[in-house]
Amino acid sequence: MTAAETDFVNGPSTIPATDADYAVGSVTTTGVITVTPTDVTLSNSSQTVLTGSAGVGDNTATWDPTVTVHVPASAVGGVYTGTLTQSVA
Repeated sequence: MTAAETDFVNGPSTIPATDADYAVGSVTTTGVITVTPTDVTLSNSSQTVLTGSAGVGDNTATWDPTVTVHVPASAVGGVYTGTLTQSVA
């Protein structure tokens, strides 16, 4: 599983995606599979946050990640938007 984040934008003001952290949290699985979570500092490029190995048959994994954005002191007040993309292959 991978995750990528766009920069957070408020008009002309931007908080870089690299100011955000992705913490996988606890992972619940079914079936026979070994999962390895990896907490990352997000970026505009996909990064692996969860891998599965030794899977046999049908398996699932669920998690509830936490994304923390570190707002710089120089940021202009207002509403910022960004897009988190998670992909499973």
